[in-house]
Amino acid sequence: MPDLTPGNDDADVAAVNSLRSAVMRLGRRLKHQRVDESLSPTEMSVLGTLAQCGQATPGELARKEHVQPPSMTRIVALLEAKGLVRLEPHPDDRRQKVVSQTEEAEAMLEESRRKRNAWLASLAEGLNEDEWAKLRAAAPVLEKLAHL
Repeated sequence: MPDLTPGNDDADVAAVNSLRSAVMRLGRRLKHQRVDESLSPTEMSVLGTLAQCGQATPGELARKEHVQPPSMTRIVALLEAKGLVRLEPHPDDRRQKVVSQTEEAEAMLEESRRKRNAWLASLAEGLNEDEWAKLRAAAPVLEKLAHL
């Protein structure tokens, strides 16, 4: 693994700096492509996590979203009040609840994905074939970074 502290390989440091800047800028621009402006980015992220894992306890969601459990409890309560998640008793531990998304949340997430994908596809139209090939090759690496 490269040592990216200043004074080491300038090309690696420059690449990390460029990646950070590009990811941040692209992320900000993607946030403007939301379907439902009433949801915070964190609420959208929780719904996305539920879409991937199906269901989870609030504690599991807190770990996956890198927030404190009391914060996740508040987020889940807000999403439940908006009709986007439902809480059910945990099958093995009645002291816990299991959170799952509603059909309304599934439809909203699908529309959000469609809108954001269309926006990104329109940007990608400005790439040449070599750049597009590099982007396809980089996508799994960026996905891995996002989940480390």
